[in-house]
Amino acid sequence: MSGTAATKNDPIMQVPTKLPKHVSIIMDGNGRWAQERGKERIYGHFEGVNSVRAVMEAAVDWKIPYVSFFAFSEENWGRPEGEVNGLMELIGRAMIQELDNFKEHDIRFVVLGNLARLSDELNADIRKAMGDTRDNQGLTMILFLSYSGQWDILQAAEKMAHDLMNDPGRAVQPEDLSRHLVTAAAGIPDPDLLIRTSGEKRISNYLLWQTAYTEFVFSETLWPDFRREAFLEALEEFASRDRRFGKIK
Repeated sequence: MSGTAATKNDPIMQVPTKLPKHVSIIMDGNGRWAQERGKERIYGHFEGVNSVRAVMEAAVDWKIPYVSFFAFSEENWGRPEGEVNGLMELIGRAMIQELDNFKEHDIRFVVLGNLARLSDELNADIRKAMGDTRDNQGLTMILFLSYSGQWDILQAAEKMAHDLMNDPGRAVQPEDLSRHLVTAAAGIPDPDLLIRTSGEKRISNYLLWQTAYTEFVFSETLWPDFRREAFLEALEEFASRDRRFGKIK
């Protein structure tokens, strides 16, 4: 570890000075958390919003420039209709309710994914939240919604193929595809750290291209219990890694 530094809101916590530029989180365990308490699965999603807020507050304090959350995958459309509808309603309401916090902390809010599958109402909320925060210069919060890594690569490949039609015979480079990924188009760098909660150890079709050299941390904590302390543990693990990107130092 390269050293530690406390923040004004963390008189006891020692925060690593070697911090990632972009932290991405697969929020897993909401349903199990609720079922362990005899509640409907949607109850876990409601509590999970508080974990998002706790992570964002810490990221602002610790000056992490980009934080993203995998909120809903393309595969999640196959879940029970009642759970899907409840989750979509929760997401739309939460992003509008957080607009004052986004303004106070200068947070830019971005939603990425196959948004054509979302309802008109939810897309209207997304446009408002993104429009109202477009000029904010602080931390960028990204919500991946109706997203899958395979879908992202496919839509990027289609755009790349269209480009190459105008330049036949040119050798294709990885950058030709990567610049068409939804993250690159929105100016979002690849994640340095990917955290998945609940003890599951897979990335579930998420950011398949962008995580080629991402550090992975798998937390046993269910997402509704993931708060500042658990986030700090993941950052400490990241700080201990020696990132060589396939090279030798």
